[in-house]
Parts: sequence; structure tokens; C-alpha cells
Amino acid sequence: MKTLLRLAGIVLLIGAVYAAGFLLFVETLPKAEPIAPRADGIVALTGGDARLDAAVSLLEHHAAERLLISGVYQTTTKEELARRFHGGRRFACCADVDYSAEDTHDNAEQAAEWADRHGYRSVIVVTARYHMPRSLAEFGSAMPHVRLIPYPVEPAGMNLSDWWQKPGTVHLLHGEYAKYLAALVMTTIHRQDTATAARHSDETRKAGLAS
Repeated sequence: MKTLLRLAGIVLLIGAVYAAGFLLFVETLPKAEPIAPRADGIVALTGGDARLDAAVSLLEHHAAERLLISGVYQTTTKEELARRFHGGRRFACCADVDYSAEDTHDNAEQAAEWADRHGYRSVIVVTARYHMPRSLAEFGSAMPHVRLIPYPVEPAGMNLSDWWQKPGTVHLLHGEYAKYLAALVMTTIHRQDTATAARHSDETRKAGLAS
């Protein structure tokens, strides 16, 4: 009986910590700053018109040198994107389109390659508010030496001020929270593996020099 009570207590504690973490996750979702940021590049993650509207506007107003739109459907052309999201001269010359990314992890990998290719040290990340924490976790793991500047947008029809009263929004936020926790675990493992590999390489190099 004592064992069952102890197990029940542990389950309740884990549930309470999980619920508290979820509430903290929602309450600390980043908000867009009133002043437009500046950086070397902009990366927009597809998944809603508001994201691309904001990213194209930032590019056209010279917030960065270039824009990468990551995760575009294979059948969507750059010209179609320009018409839909009011891209002008800056878009025509300085916007790149990635068709290969299928999820946030892929977005981060493609963005890291793009930033490295252009020598960028700072990147504005444009995505939905609820999606920003996971995006920053993935991007931070993929390009740890690049300064990431979040530019969250509010998806059309979504108001997080009373999210707890909307079952659909609660479901969306909870699903994103679970994905965020999984991303934290995976990126932590990745960083540890990278550090271990670097340490092993350094030890091998020193051993070679000593012999």
C-alpha cells in the first residue's frame, strides 16, 4: 500500500511539474518588439501568411541583407510568393527559397547552411509566437555561433489573451509544448555529442603531437 501511495505521489508531482511548465511556456511566449530589428539575414518559416507578410516587409524595409523562406511547397514559385506577399525590388534580388525543409529541424539545418554560405553572424527568425521557443532551440543547436533575433507574429484568428477558454487553442499550445520539450532533449543530446566528439578530436591531436 505504501508503495502504491508513493507511486501515486510521484505521478502527481510529475503531473504538477508538467502542468506548471506548460503554463510558464504559454505565459512567456515572446512578443514582437515595437521597433523593427536589424541583422545580417532573415529566415521565415512557412506555416501561415502572417509569417511571410512580416518577413517580406522586414526585407523590403532593409532590416537585413537577404531573406530565406524555408519549407516552401515544390510547386510554389518565387514569383508567386512575390505577388502574394507584396515583394518588391528587394525581394526580387535578395530573397532565397528553400524547398527541402519539411519540419522545424530541417528549417534550422537549411538556415544554418544558408547563414554559413553568406557569412552571416546574426539572423532574424520569423515564425508564429507559439512556435518560436522550439524554433530557437533548433536554430540555436544548428548554428550556435549565430545571434538569433526572434520576430514572433500572431497567426490570423488567434488571440492568446484568453487561450484557456478555447479548446482548439489549448490543444495547439499543448501539442507545441510537447514538441518543444522533445526538441530540448534532442538538442541537448546533440550538443553533448558534439562536445564529446570535439574533445576526443582534440585529445587525439594532442596525442599525435606528443608521439
